[in-house]
Amino acid sequence: MKKKVLVRAKFKSAVFKRDGKCMVCGESIWGNNMDAHHITDRNEMPNGGYVLENGITVCKKDCHFKVELFHISEGEEWNENLHPDDLYKLIGSSKELAIEKSNKL
Repeated sequence: MKKKVLVRAKFKSAVFKRDGKCMVCGESIWGNNMDAHHITDRNEMPNGGYVLENGITVCKKDCHFKVELFHISEGEEWNENLHPDDLYKLIGSSKELAIEKSNKL
């Protein structure tokens, strides 16, 4: 398995294991209906930000789009309580901690 694929798989597995459900709507993890969302866009993070401190579990239906709005709008819009700072608080992390951990990848 190539290194990048392995890093992505470990990221997803760790995020799912920590959260156990969609952190927005509370839906339980089952099948293939969940995503591991990068709170700060991976293009803005050292080494892609594939660290537990930068990931949050969201369901693929409405919730991933809701948290993605911040990235899509280039930081101009977000849903209430779903700003990246709010998401970091939900998982007990921060952008600074995520950057620190990403630098060590």
